[in-house]
Amino acid sequence: MPTRTARTAWDGTLQEGSGQVELTSSGLGTFQVSFPQRASDDGGGVTNPEELIGAAHSACYAMSLAGQLGARDATPLSMEIRADVTLGPDPEGGFKLTGITLTVRGEAEGIDEAGFLEAAQAAKVGCPVSKALAGVEITLDAAMETA
Repeated sequence: MPTRTARTAWDGTLQEGSGQVELTSSGLGTFQVSFPQRASDDGGGVTNPEELIGAAHSACYAMSLAGQLGARDATPLSMEIRADVTLGPDPEGGFKLTGITLTVRGEAEGIDEAGFLEAAQAAKVGCPVSKALAGVEITLDAAMETA
């Protein structure tokens, strides 16, 4: 399996510095980061590690769920997955990820809602990014929608 690469160039202190995150493998972009904007409620117009983790988690989970549905002879029609990643204080000092909520709404043929929910849970457990984030509480809010 391939290795993917991202890099960050950082200048300055934690509070006054900033950096640029580059999606090196794909070459799709470079994004600004800074700690004050990371810790602000609105994000200040830059990305942050939590948003990038959310992007990775939602994409990985979508693939995992499509695979789980296919394994159950169901055909996924459309899915929308949101990953809300929360940063909070670490009782041992500093900060940590305090939780991730995966919200999925999807349409699929050839499966009932109970089967869809079972597939959604299996996808959460089997998703490689979920596995990598095993130290963080991950909750799932899944529902099947009808066309």
